[in-house]
Amino acid sequence: MRQVAFLVTPGHQVMVFALISVFEMANKSTEKARYKISFLSEEGGLVTSSVGTQVATVAFCDQAFDTIMITGNPEMRTFSPAVLDFLRQAAGTSRRIAGPCTGAFALAEAGLLDGRRATTHWAYARELQHRFANIRVEDDRIFVKDDAIWTSAGMTAGIDMALAMVEEDVGPEAARAIARKLVMYHRRPGGQSQFSALLDLEPKSDRIQAALEFARRNLASPLTVEELAEVARLSPRQFSRSFRSETRESPAKAVERLRVEAARQMIQDGRLSIDEIAQATGLVDSGRMRRSFLRIFNLPPQAIRRMSRHDTFVS
Repeated sequence: MRQVAFLVTPGHQVMVFALISVFEMANKSTEKARYKISFLSEEGGLVTSSVGTQVATVAFCDQAFDTIMITGNPEMRTFSPAVLDFLRQAAGTSRRIAGPCTGAFALAEAGLLDGRRATTHWAYARELQHRFANIRVEDDRIFVKDDAIWTSAGMTAGIDMALAMVEEDVGPEAARAIARKLVMYHRRPGGQSQFSALLDLEPKSDRIQAALEFARRNLASPLTVEELAEVARLSPRQFSRSFRSETRESPAKAVERLRVEAARQMIQDGRLSIDEIAQATGLVDSGRMRRSFLRIFNLPPQAIRRMSRHDTFVS
């Protein structure tokens, strides 16, 4: 039986324990229980969450665990020397160590992310990169597995990471069955975006919102400033000024982001060729599509397709 330990820190968010349901369903979905869950802390006893609930823990020791999950605390992203020493020692004895959400800061502070790829909640990604310059922070990933070290974005992204772990341990069919029991369509691939361009742009007025929605529905069209201004019922000059004021981007750059976001989703679906996707999203051809992807993701479309094939379930 695989021992999965949650290293619980004060002020943790209770959402992290949603991951336990994945391992629980794995136990119920197979002939024998495969996982045993433990709760650890530096001193043992009750550890209080960010909302005041408490979880009973035992003090960590030299026991070896298959998997260790370190809970983070958005209000306190530094960790005690004892916790960091425990993580460093565990790196030599555990098969994998994971930092959901701001738990990535503990792994980084312990030196376990040095020279590695990692992610965290998008709201804290810039801080993670600033504090630990030798980490390659991929702030738009749902989760990242770099050898034995796993990190995930915030909230529900940890569930996707846990499903990927079960898939690795038990197989894709079991992971698919667990996702269904959790009323999930399937786990999201690690390369999927944490947020959409429309949410990130956050237009304030109905007119600019309408123009962006029109653009999203008509990506294969040229989508000139004049066309978008007409949808917004503004002059091209007024539209460009208002658009930049509300979104902090030019219309052309925003449209490019919408095109690239749609193209990446099509790449992850895997049904169309790169050239077909470029035409369907208004990126015209594979060359222009490649340049846009490199500008926005620092990766070419082919690399994202390879990652998607690795991340998604076998059908």
